[in-house]
Amino acid sequence: MRTIEVDNKSTINKFLKLPFLIYRDDPNWVCPLNNDIESVFDPKKNNFFNYGKCARWILLNDQGDVIGRIAAFINHKKADKEEFPTGGCGFFECIDDQQAANMLFDQAVSWLTQHGMQAMNGPINFGENDMWWGLLIEGFTSPFYGMNYNPSYYQSLFTTYGFTVKYEQISNSIDIRKGLPEKVAKIATWVSKRNGNTFEHLEVSKFDKYAHDFMEIYNDAWKDFENFSGLTEETIRETLVKIKPVMDPNLIWFAYVNDEPAAFTMALPDTNELIKGLNGKLNLLGKLMFVWNKATVKHTRMRAVIMGTKEKFRNMGLESAMFMKMQEYTRPLNHYQELELSWVGDFNSKMLSVHHTIGATFSKKHATYFFKFKH
Repeated sequence: MRTIEVDNKSTINKFLKLPFLIYRDDPNWVCPLNNDIESVFDPKKNNFFNYGKCARWILLNDQGDVIGRIAAFINHKKADKEEFPTGGCGFFECIDDQQAANMLFDQAVSWLTQHGMQAMNGPINFGENDMWWGLLIEGFTSPFYGMNYNPSYYQSLFTTYGFTVKYEQISNSIDIRKGLPEKVAKIATWVSKRNGNTFEHLEVSKFDKYAHDFMEIYNDAWKDFENFSGLTEETIRETLVKIKPVMDPNLIWFAYVNDEPAAFTMALPDTNELIKGLNGKLNLLGKLMFVWNKATVKHTRMRAVIMGTKEKFRNMGLESAMFMKMQEYTRPLNHYQELELSWVGDFNSKMLSVHHTIGATFSKKHATYFFKFKH
């Protein structure tokens, strides 16, 4: 077996095609869009290259067949905030073979070591943690777009190599047809009418305004978490532009208290319902199929990608009020059935409490692992 760096059209194609081998008998898997995967590795589309670097490889068996892949990343904004200089690995796919997995992990360790790292987290993304982050360890059901999905044997490949759990990410689910619990609904109604509280859904024509408000809320809401590094407006605008083709502005809500940005929640229709069958390709035929699906498919699922509330506005019921606003929009449509609240770190007890308060139940669990290099 040998690893080859992905650095040309041929190796990129092999990197993208490998999952079809891994998931050929798995009806739950939906191939992500190749364009979205490749944008992670494109310095023109991913501003994390402004303060980081990455590389990726495929693994060939003795017959020359591709049997694995991996990428390694360094985000200099975060690398030195850990106990040890820490990089990351991700986009891991591999046959059920520990020796093959070890070669992939070894390759990532070697590259990261050459660039001054002493440890790595994985599987993670060379970007924000709302996409392609964590290893699925519970809830092997049909994934929402952007959520890592993998065979159950991957957990053994990671832990046998020596990875340990750094934290777990919990996804919970709401039956959107039921509405909020009665007590919560009463509080949400009162909060929504309280003097000084206003609620707005995103308007595409005001991307800059909402990008700024998003940044202000997010950076306050997450500032106390370990190794936090704030988002920039540039990153947020990039994200909004990227998701524009699939977003529904009525599922992205902002709360204001006396006109000050206070909280937000962002949910997206499940893109997997639109791209199943495209095999990752947005060529001419793929684009036509996507446009057709977007016009004809009635979404049954949506995913709450991220939420945040400024510290001084917590425990005011703003989150419940925003979910009520969202449900007031979705319930008359009569086709949405499930809202997945994904994902929340096990260290974020306050947000997990919000999930339970609004009636959410367990859906999936991912794990982010840590591996300390041996000297």
